[in-house]
Formats: sequence, C-alpha cells, structure tokens
Amino acid sequence: MRLEKMNKETPMRLRALLLMVAALLSGAAFVTPAAAQIEVDINAGAVKPLPIAIPVFSGSTRGAEIAQVITGNLERSGLFQPLNVAGVPDKLADVNVQPRFPDWQSTGAQALINGQVTVGADGGLRVDFRLWDVFSQQQLLGLQFSSTPDNWRRVAHKISDAVYERLTGEKGYFDTRVAFVAESGPKLNRIKRLAIMDQDGANPQYLTDGSYIVMTPRFSSTSQELTYMALRPTGSSIYLLNLETSRQETVGKFPGMVFAPRFSPDGSKVAFSVERNGNSDIYVMDLRSRATTRITTDPAIDTSPSFSPDGTKIVFNSDRGGQAQIYVMNTDGSGVRRISYGGGRYTTPVWSPRGDFIAFTKQTGGEFHIGVMRADGGDERLLTTSYLDEGPTWAPNGRVLMFFREGPSGNPRLWTVDITGRILRPAAYSGSASDPAWSPLLD
Repeated sequence: MRLEKMNKETPMRLRALLLMVAALLSGAAFVTPAAAQIEVDINAGAVKPLPIAIPVFSGSTRGAEIAQVITGNLERSGLFQPLNVAGVPDKLADVNVQPRFPDWQSTGAQALINGQVTVGADGGLRVDFRLWDVFSQQQLLGLQFSSTPDNWRRVAHKISDAVYERLTGEKGYFDTRVAFVAESGPKLNRIKRLAIMDQDGANPQYLTDGSYIVMTPRFSSTSQELTYMALRPTGSSIYLLNLETSRQETVGKFPGMVFAPRFSPDGSKVAFSVERNGNSDIYVMDLRSRATTRITTDPAIDTSPSFSPDGTKIVFNSDRGGQAQIYVMNTDGSGVRRISYGGGRYTTPVWSPRGDFIAFTKQTGGEFHIGVMRADGGDERLLTTSYLDEGPTWAPNGRVLMFFREGPSGNPRLWTVDITGRILRPAAYSGSASDPAWSPLLD
C-alpha cells in the first residue's frame, strides 16, 4: 500500500492510498503461500499464542521503531508471542535473501517477519517485508509499502494487519483509531474532553477544551466524522465533527435532553434519544435533508440505538418490560421485538460490524459485565465481570471489543476483550478514559 503524508490539516487521514503488492521473489526457495501449514486457530477452546520472531528491520531508518510497533500490535492481540531474538546470528541484512532458518528454528519461533527500510532519492520511505514459516522454510507473504517518512507508524500498522490476516484468516484491526472521553480532575468536578488516538495509544489528541462535558463519541463509516453529545449549563446538544476540516455543527435543536447519537452504516443518518418529562424516545435524522422522524412512542425509556450493518434494523434498550432489556426493530420503528430475557439489566447494545453479534453492558446485583449475544438473542455470553464495566465498542473485524472499566476509586480505564472472553487486557492508553469508539479501518 502506498501511504501519503498526514498533516495537521488532514489529521490521521491519508489523501491517497495505493496497494502495491510486491512481486514474490523468484526461485525455488520462495514457494507459494498455499503450501504453508502454519496458522492461528482463533476459535480453538484454548489459544496458545504463536511464537513469532520480529527482528529489527534492516536499512537506513526507522527499522527498530517499525518492528517495535508490529511487535506491540501482535502481542496485544493475545494470539502471538513475540520472542527476544537479539542474539540470533542471522542479521537479515537483505530482505531479498532467504533467512538462515536453523538460526531461527533454535529460538522456538514458528513464524518470522523480516523487513527492510529504504529511502528514495525523493525522500520517500519504502518498506519491504516477508512473513515466513520457520520450520517449513516457506514464504507466506511478501509486500511492499511506500510512504512519506512521517507515516512510518501507518506502515507498521498495515504490516501488522497483513500478518494477522494471513495467520488467522480474519481481517486485522491495527490501522485504526479510537475516539474516547479523556477524564481528569476530582470525581465530583471531572473534566471530560473529547479525544482521539491510534488504537495502540499513540498520537493522542484532544478535540475539545474541557469547558463542557462530552459523552458518547461515535465514528461514521468513513472514519472522518464523529458525532457526540455535549452537555453545557444551557442544555445538551448533539454535534457532528469533521476530523479533516475541524468543522463542527449541531444536529438540530430539540426540547429536552438529547443523547446517545450513532451514525447509520452509510453515514447518511444519525439515530439518537430525546428525553422529555422523564420519558425518552428514539429519533432518526436524515443528515442531508435534516428531516427528523420519531420512531418509538412507548411511555418507557428507549435509548442507545445502534444500526445493523445492513442498515435495516436498530437495536436499542428499553425498560418497557419493567427493567432495561434489549430490543430490535426496523429502522422505521415497526416490528419491535425483545431479544434479551436473562436476569439483570441490559444496556448500551451495539451491533457487530459483521452482523453476527450484539454486544451489551449487563448489570447483575453489584457486578457489571460486557457480553455478546446473537442478533436473535441466542448464544448469550458474558465476557467480563467487575465493579463497573460499560460501553462496549467493536473493532472493525468484529473479533475484539473495547470498553471502559472503573473501580471504586472512580478512575475509568480502557480495556479490550475478544469475543471468546479469553483475551482480556488493558488497552494501550494509560490515562483515565471512558466511552470508547473504535473507527473502521482507515483508508
């Protein structure tokens, strides 16, 4: 892939992207990936991380940093075990030369990533890499990426995605961003700012100044627009923020409190809730015409709408049955049906990008959980349990969730969990944060 320059005028956006699949090197040593046996079974009953060697990329610049980012991405997925290979005799000085496999077999690595970084006469960065099955001595993948030097992190994320997909059969999720609410200050006077970062915690940026409270940021399908709720002394508003131009606008004016906005899959609509006189209902606004349609009229509290990936359904939570449960309806409000029937309260439902699962927050007694269920309500699984877990958001591959966890101290942190519940760990961002929203893969 050819990556062009990101700058302050186009934050985290690439103006052009060109896939360049490097020609696989000729010769008997470079066999086709189809013959390879190595793979990671992410659906196995117990996943043992795959030992993988990721030495420093050779070449003139950024080789160590690129290898470090790839290492961090794959390790945090829980599916790979990067090894310490500093003492391996084979230094892989030329990516076009086959590795000395006995050197790498001695480390216990099953897979090897080697790469080379070069700078062209025009100052452009080129990164070639190879993925190898160490014991069968077969090349599994060979790609080349061109970029400007300041986009080296994007290159590392693209390589991570390619390796993840080749070894697991699932799309990667590393070349993405996360929007969230950065929190600071005492619990009773908390400053909440809209923020954004790379999924690995790098390049954090504050998008609001903290003079008002922000909540529930959500990405559009293009990754270039956010919607969020702002709460000021004068009331609440829903905003649209263009990340390329920094242009910000409100989504109409409504009597009462407005909250929980979320884009439709094509980015043409926003669903949200409006609360008046103790009752809340769900509305949908067409962003082109600004026409607004109220789609629930129940006297109960209906909130947290989330579109299905095909845009035909909306999942939401409602206490119309006595306590908060999960319901699904058509986007015009017809065909409402309840899909959750377990004990406890179900809130913040969000449809998987793949359409197969709906994630949710569940409260049972004094504990909170992040869980998933099928779109028909079947196969409910609780993935986490703690003092307070809330606000799940899906990675674009539909295999990993991010959420925020808060202890009795009141300092929320971001965490991730895979849909099996086996791989649970803190996210890379170390500050206090809540309400994460995971972007689609970047263009």
